Amino acid sequence: MSFFKKFFSSKDKKEDLDKGLEKTREGLLGKLARAVAGKSTVDAEVLDELEQILITSDVGLDTTIKIIERIEARVARDKYMNAAELDRILRDEIVQLLAENNTNDVSGFDLPEGVRPYVILVVGVNGVGKTTTIGKLAAQFKKQGKKVVLGAADTFRAAAVDQLKIWSERVGCDFYSKGMGADPAAVAYETVQYALNNDMDVAIIDTAGRLHTKVNLMRELSKIRRSIAKKLEGAPHEVLLVLDATTGQNAIEQARQFSEATEVTALAITKLDGTAKGGVAIGISDQFKIPIKYIGVGEGIEQLQPFDKAAFVDSLFRKAEA
Repeated sequence: MSFFKKFFSSKDKKEDLDKGLEKTREGLLGKLARAVAGKSTVDAEVLDELEQILITSDVGLDTTIKIIERIEARVARDKYMNAAELDRILRDEIVQLLAENNTNDVSGFDLPEGVRPYVILVVGVNGVGKTTTIGKLAAQFKKQGKKVVLGAADTFRAAAVDQLKIWSERVGCDFYSKGMGADPAAVAYETVQYALNNDMDVAIIDTAGRLHTKVNLMRELSKIRRSIAKKLEGAPHEVLLVLDATTGQNAIEQARQFSEATEVTALAITKLDGTAKGGVAIGISDQFKIPIKYIGVGEGIEQLQPFDKAAFVDSLFRKAEA
């Protein structure tokens, strides 16, 4: 119980979010304030500076252009726009963009009714926090009283299997492994079989941290997915791509490659607390139309939060409203 008492504290999630986005917020708002300093209206010069601000915040060129065009349309429509209102207008446009890109707010860590076991296949390159994210998800589901099994289909590194086993012991959930060197697709298949045999609510399957430049390894993901589907029709129910926000534009390239290798259905963006590149979340959502489901804003289990688009954007602009 000490594990859950430690990590499921009464910490305010909004405070965690504000603190986690601090570096991104300070960079964005500081640059925005300088862009409008001495300006009474939003003119071409302000918009040019705003474009550079968004690009350097790792929102991405295509998404930045889309946002600028929307603001230009508002300026043309309203004829006069106070430069001091630019932060509010930018916030509104980003929230709308996220809403259009299938990034819908999820209700906590709830699972859909009538789907059991709910199979989550987790993918992503080494070092993004993939296995840690799996452990945190398992802890959240266990907190709800769910029966969870973790499947160690990252069989290329003994450390990966060991790390996942440690998380299962911490959380108090089941663990399935065939050891290092086993066929990942077979491990995934048998994990689902284990979940069925043992009346599990959730099966979370880890995969190797494949480099997105290695085509043959990426193809392995498709094999794993097919193997899971053979065992349970409709599974995996979720393919969760974990991305590290600190990698900025490289995270967008990873999203592109993984989306080509398998049907990614949700995103978890980690390490937002360690970077000023939090704008990458906006760009990824816009470019791939994949919903952001979770964000990591700290090391604690409760700091893996369901993504709330309004709260996220409000936190980015919090100082401007103070």
